[in-house]
Amino acid sequence: MATVISLKHPTTGIVKKGFVGFSWTTLFFGGLPALFRGDWVVGMVIIVLHFFTAGFAGLIAAFIYNKTYTTRLIEAGYQLADTEANNSLARAKLGIAVPAVNAA
Repeated sequence: MATVISLKHPTTGIVKKGFVGFSWTTLFFGGLPALFRGDWVVGMVIIVLHFFTAGFAGLIAAFIYNKTYTTRLIEAGYQLADTEANNSLARAKLGIAVPAVNAA
C-alpha cells in the first residue's frame, strides 16, 4: 500500500499529497487516479496502453506511477512537509539525498 506524503510549495503555500509505494488504485483503475490528480498526459497514456496491452500496462504502471508523480511534484518546487518519519521514508524510496548540516 502506498504511503501518503504531504508536500508544500514554499512560495505559493499550496499543499499537495504525494505518494510512495505500490499504487493499488492504478492497478485496479488504470489511468483514472492520474486523471483525478490532474496528471492528464500520464493518465491518458496509461489508459491507452492499458487498452492495447489488455491490462498488462496497468500492472507495470502500478509499480512506478506513485514514484514518478511525487518526483515530478518535487521537481516542480514542492518540498517534503510531513513528519520526519514519513519524510525519511519518502527520501529513501525516491532517492533524495539528505541535506547536509554545516558543522561549525
